Amino acid sequence: MDNLVDIVNKYGFPIVAAAGMGYFVYFVWKWVTEEIKPVIGQANGTLIALIDRIRMLDNDLIRLNQKVETVMELRGKSIEHERILAEQQINRIDNAEVEKPFKEGNQSGGNKI
Repeated sequence: MDNLVDIVNKYGFPIVAAAGMGYFVYFVWKWVTEEIKPVIGQANGTLIALIDRIRMLDNDLIRLNQKVETVMELRGKSIEHERILAEQQINRIDNAEVEKPFKEGNQSGGNKI
């Protein structure tokens, strides 16, 4: 401690403070360049890889969504087609039941008026 007081008495406080700040800046710069910068570089590479994967997943989701929409559209058309066929079959059955008495009357031998 006496050594620091002697240095301040000899050179003055502003000079000693500037030298201390210079050492502090040098220490922080060395620490950042040797320890932090490589870690940031690795994190940057990982981040780029993750962004690429997210883009690929987004593209896959877009393609899958288009396929699902196409299938739903085609399935909707097939359901509509099945509904129309069912209605036609019901109409045929109804028409057959309506025409049945007329056919039976014509087969029995004529008009009964």
